[in-house]
Amino acid sequence: MIFISPKTGFAFKRIFGSTENKDILISFLSALIYDSEPIIQDLEIVDPYNPGDTISLKDSYLDVKAILNDGSNVIIEMQVLDVPAFEKRVIFNLTKAYGNQLKTGEGYRKLRQVIALTITDFKMFEETEDYISQFVFMEKDKLFNYRDQELQMIFVELPKFQKKLEDLETISDKWIYFMKEAPNLEVIPTSLAEI
Repeated sequence: MIFISPKTGFAFKRIFGSTENKDILISFLSALIYDSEPIIQDLEIVDPYNPGDTISLKDSYLDVKAILNDGSNVIIEMQVLDVPAFEKRVIFNLTKAYGNQLKTGEGYRKLRQVIALTITDFKMFEETEDYISQFVFMEKDKLFNYRDQELQMIFVELPKFQKKLEDLETISDKWIYFMKEAPNLEVIPTSLAEI
């Protein structure tokens, strides 16, 4: 059997954006965002269309968008090609998802955290060989966090992940391996069965 690549838009949305696969998305997000801690008890997969509030603002389409049981929003994008200004698009989608939470007259206390999880099939950060990078707002010199971590960006760079099947230790390792190697598999290895 040959598996379709989860890096393609159709497969990615089918695997992670379908309500019947909610448990798969919970496992995936728990592994990549929370180091497999059981923080996500439930989530709601919502329309990934990220419209502009007015006719003059740019619309954008996300691959998957979910609201976690604590009210946090997660926007997920799988990007195969290194296109110009992609890093700006990630920030645009993150801040737009954050800003679009409020309606006229609603207080800022209603704002919930937004996490942008971006998986790339190319290297984005030459400064590190780590395959997972997480960005939050911090004070420039003293490096303390801004009050609440309302906005986070997490990047998974697939080309930097070099572990072999027998070297996989964590659930995040297994998910990243699956994302990278699924088209090369003929059967699902027993070590990947839990995901």
